[in-house]
Amino acid sequence: MSIQRIDDFEERSLHLQNLSDEELDRRFWELAERIVEPLIDLAETNTSPSIERSVLLRMGLDSFQAGSIVTKANEHGLLGKGAGNLVITYAKNNSLTIEKAVEDLVTGEGWEQLASSFRGGGRNAAR
Repeated sequence: MSIQRIDDFEERSLHLQNLSDEELDRRFWELAERIVEPLIDLAETNTSPSIERSVLLRMGLDSFQAGSIVTKANEHGLLGKGAGNLVITYAKNNSLTIEKAVEDLVTGEGWEQLASSFRGGGRNAAR
């Protein structure tokens, strides 16, 4: 026995029929952003130092480097941005290798720059 779906597309799409391609495109991206916003909020508020250390270890950092970066990220209120993301962003923003970026961040360099980079452009800055 097959189940038939009532086709109500015409009725459900009435509010979209008079929109231009540009308006449809804008509407699509607005809805897509609304869909992923809770996921972004969850990711930013549901991490921990141990999760972030684990990410850095998987990126090839040693435990001292990972611990140092996670501690400093937490001190600067940036842990929710992702420790790996912080390293990569700092490297990209300064045209550095990942190794040099890690060295700088471990020794305390670059944190104010990262803080202003992420805070200055809003939630999606440097992402």
